[in-house]
Amino acid sequence: MTADISERVSVGLETATNRLSVAAARGGNTDPVEFTLEGARRHAGALLPLLERALAALHAAPADIGLVAVSDGPGSFTGLRVGAAVAKALAAEGGAEVRTVPSLLVRATPHAAAGQRVLALSDALRGEAFAGVWDFGANGRIDTVVPPSAVSLEQLRRFPPVQLAVGEAPVAMRAELQQRGLTLLGPAWPSAVTLLALCRRPGGERRVDPDGWEPDYGRPAEAQARWERSHGRPLPNPAGDAA
Repeated sequence: MTADISERVSVGLETATNRLSVAAARGGNTDPVEFTLEGARRHAGALLPLLERALAALHAAPADIGLVAVSDGPGSFTGLRVGAAVAKALAAEGGAEVRTVPSLLVRATPHAAAGQRVLALSDALRGEAFAGVWDFGANGRIDTVVPPSAVSLEQLRRFPPVQLAVGEAPVAMRAELQQRGLTLLGPAWPSAVTLLALCRRPGGERRVDPDGWEPDYGRPAEAQARWERSHGRPLPNPAGDAA
């Protein structure tokens, strides 16, 4: 089912970081309402109440939702799973269209000027960062230069030159950026309002089949990583080899 977002409600779910953000707008061009919550490990209990508040502000109900824009990572494993579960439920129950945007792109967009190449980062711990690079065209189009992934300092050094760096990163990476004449603008938390806006920009989002889509976690969860280190092999897929 293809939603007519010019008439139905669009919602944005940004759950990739410690800052939970939910936005909703009636129609494709109206100013959205947004509700946020700070703090780790609160997404599971707070996402649906925030969504209900956003819909109530528009005098809308879940059945009115035609589009769900969701941050698809990389980022918090638990946060991304919560956002994905709600997006899939809204698609299954009401036929909402699901679109996804990399969380790093959501961070970068409010600070990027037309014609700039922008590096977005978030601290991935273990001395690494999640990083991606995008070109923001003068015509409004966004092109991916380096797809988001977990990178080391050595890998970051091989990234192409950029005009702006946004987000957060380990100390050594910040020092590397300073050597390039860049100051990391951050933390630049991603916003669900920006998430919705990217659904109207070429190259800013992609439409997905919610049944077959999973977020880009950036790397395995810590529990999975420990299991694989202990056993010396990948964690078995509970859905079987065909999954």
